[in-house]
Amino acid sequence: MADPQVDVVEGCRLPVLRKNQENEDEWPLAEILSVKELTGRKLYYVHYIDFNKRLDEWVTPERLDLKKLQFPKKEAKTPTKNGLPGSRPSSPERDPVRKSLDNSLQTATAPSRGKTVPTPKRKAESVSLATQVPPATPVPSLPGSTETTQASVFPAARDTNTFTQKSNTRDDHEQLTSLTTNGTARRLIPSQPGRKRKANCVGTDEIIKVFQYNNPRCASVYLPPGEDSQDSSDGIPSAPRMTGSLVSDRSHDDIVTRMKNIDCIELGRHRLKPWYFSPYPQELTTLPILYLCEFCLKYLKSLKCLQRHLTKCNLRHPPGNEIYRKGTISFFEIDGRKNKTYSQNLCLLAKCFLDHKTLYYDTDPFLFYVMTEYDSKGFHIVGYFSKEKESTEDYNVACILTLPPYQRRGYGKLLIEFSYELSKVEGKTGTPEKPLSDLGLLSYRSYWSQTILEILMDLKSDNGERPQITINEISEITSVKKEDVISTLQYLNLINYYKGQYILTLSEDIVEGHERAMQKRHLRIDPKCLHFTPKDWSKRGKW
Repeated sequence: MADPQVDVVEGCRLPVLRKNQENEDEWPLAEILSVKELTGRKLYYVHYIDFNKRLDEWVTPERLDLKKLQFPKKEAKTPTKNGLPGSRPSSPERDPVRKSLDNSLQTATAPSRGKTVPTPKRKAESVSLATQVPPATPVPSLPGSTETTQASVFPAARDTNTFTQKSNTRDDHEQLTSLTTNGTARRLIPSQPGRKRKANCVGTDEIIKVFQYNNPRCASVYLPPGEDSQDSSDGIPSAPRMTGSLVSDRSHDDIVTRMKNIDCIELGRHRLKPWYFSPYPQELTTLPILYLCEFCLKYLKSLKCLQRHLTKCNLRHPPGNEIYRKGTISFFEIDGRKNKTYSQNLCLLAKCFLDHKTLYYDTDPFLFYVMTEYDSKGFHIVGYFSKEKESTEDYNVACILTLPPYQRRGYGKLLIEFSYELSKVEGKTGTPEKPLSDLGLLSYRSYWSQTILEILMDLKSDNGERPQITINEISEITSVKKEDVISTLQYLNLINYYKGQYILTLSEDIVEGHERAMQKRHLRIDPKCLHFTPKDWSKRGKW
């Protein structure tokens, strides 16, 4: 459908032919990010609008529908946060959400005089970082919306087991923050004196009595105060904070970093197709295959170089201490200062599959926990997560990744479970850095839901009375942060408000769905196999 008379340039938008999951043809709208000529033929690098960037690809002219071509608007280059001109081409209808956020920020801070003063963008771009969810991995919306029913998480309820809750009123005007399914934060404002409280505005010092009509299984839940240092002074919910140690602020985004630069990576017996840009050396980006040593992660330009390297590389497992082993699964703790080269190579590999984190060559402030699978040849990397040695915001995970060959096999949830086991040993509650990617959010939502439901369903009554449990107690048992516990209960649509009391509803379908999910979850962390001694990094002069 390409017309040789029409010159398609960077920034143009038009429908592009691609195959969907059912192998059917579809024509989603795409933006041209780059054009190159190969053996006398033009190729176009396209980003499918409203699709995840990992689906971006080079396409031939035959796949372009030039009848609906939209040329980029001619306007001045958009200044970036540093006042320098941006390098991305302007295109029609670019990021309306981002524009509206910028406009609202400027309106709120504009002076009363007629002169407009430019205001800093309080990382407004970061709000939409995790909103691109591909159709292949749909994320259910929060049950707080009017369009969502319980069927979005589990099948329709048949027999309902109702938990009631008594309320110990106490003046508390702190706002709760709930993580939404797109990785941003939602504000939940508790009731003011004299105002009727709503179901999803659960107070933090509320005792929820949980009981069932047909089943002796019951519990009482106490909701602790939400702590949110991000509340604006005038009571207007502010933008979610994006101050994680590895969060990308997108101020450096340009055409180069928006495009995949590595075609293929060979890692041991696997060949991986990267999803995103990773800052490997420029001379390696033109190679058809980038070779990595699967033990030290050193990158090499050819198979011959790799074979020569393997004769000299003595590693058969990641450097660092093995702190967990059960069966063929092991975890190694790696200090980013002591093993800097390995840590940097690990970050380069991980950046190929993580879009929401920025890469730091200074790995000193981080610890890396690498999960491996053992066979006769050695310990093969499956995935990893990193965490700050000192986190002021209770983060127990900075980056987390399961390599594509091992995805959808339970390893991601095992990494998450291990991160919380470390938090239990440290005696802390933890939460992952935001924003989460679409796949990361799905994994964390699933883990939180299964962990909390496991506790609620195991509660037993004492002396015929319904057992009571507080949100703080759930948080202490699981090491999941209180805000994540509350947002998960709301996500599962378990909290309701009835006759002045808070009610937790566990339907039969939720119980059966949870039991089915737990039967499939064969990989679990055994705390007895963990040999880990936490260090107090704040007392160490140098890491």
